[in-house]
Amino acid sequence: MSKFTFEQIHVEVARNASDDFNLFHDKHKWLQITHNPFKGPIVLGFQLNTLIEYQMRLYREAQHEEQIIADQHLRFSNYQIIFVNALRPRQEFTLEIKKTLINTIPDLTLTNRIVIKSQDKTILLGYKKETQKPLFLGETDLSSLPDLNSVPDKTLVPGTDFFLKRKWMQNGNVKNFLSGSLAEQSDYFDELEHVANYPEIFSCSLTSGVLLEKAQLEHHDFKANPMVYTSHDISVDRLLVGKIKNNDKVTILVKQLPESKDNTLNHTSIMLRTYECYGLLENREILFRLKLNLVPLEEIIKNLSLKSQ
Repeated sequence: MSKFTFEQIHVEVARNASDDFNLFHDKHKWLQITHNPFKGPIVLGFQLNTLIEYQMRLYREAQHEEQIIADQHLRFSNYQIIFVNALRPRQEFTLEIKKTLINTIPDLTLTNRIVIKSQDKTILLGYKKETQKPLFLGETDLSSLPDLNSVPDKTLVPGTDFFLKRKWMQNGNVKNFLSGSLAEQSDYFDELEHVANYPEIFSCSLTSGVLLEKAQLEHHDFKANPMVYTSHDISVDRLLVGKIKNNDKVTILVKQLPESKDNTLNHTSIMLRTYECYGLLENREILFRLKLNLVPLEEIIKNLSLKSQ
């Protein structure tokens, strides 16, 4: 079990590197959020995901498990994350990686349980799994989409519910995001040795900014009706991550699913707002698949208030 602390500068660096302008992370504008219970800016969810990615990398190396991953062609890196509480800068926390479980049925899978705690509260629960096939949104077929290069940026793809945003990979942004996530950037980049290995989570993190841009175009009021993540389900193709180079384009597609009383937060009446997101490389190969769940902060506060009565 390892102890860590984020400073506000880590949050600033990470949100700037990923174009995340959510008010929850802003050292000034968090005060403008209606009924904000967090009493200050909070750490980005994808910062925590990246810290998990980095600590899992160190764990795999220490246990010599990267050889199993290579030998068994476990191409997909999967993160199943549930956010329980928010984490603030200067708040010490622990990250615990449970011992690897190796399952062979139905397919070979390496699984580790992840727990982040702070001040006797659980911040995050999750699993990191290595598989041959993506665990999330693996059945999606995007081959029938039109030529995405002809679709204007920040618009809907014709004939679909997908909102499209183009992003460009930049080594500087990636290194900043790693440092902002308490990961050692020199384990990924070495200019003198001409080494530039992209981490798995960074491209996924850009989705937050894309969702914010989509909401802005829809005239969403970020101050009066803030949304918070409740979970991330991520499948990343590590083979494709290994091919990413500086200035490569990633086309991000996001689709909001209809809200349903069958899709609620922890069996409450709070309906989840679910998004399916994909990151596509130039040849339409799917770099990442990402399922996000959000809820209005107001609904969480209201539910907690009812429980306390």
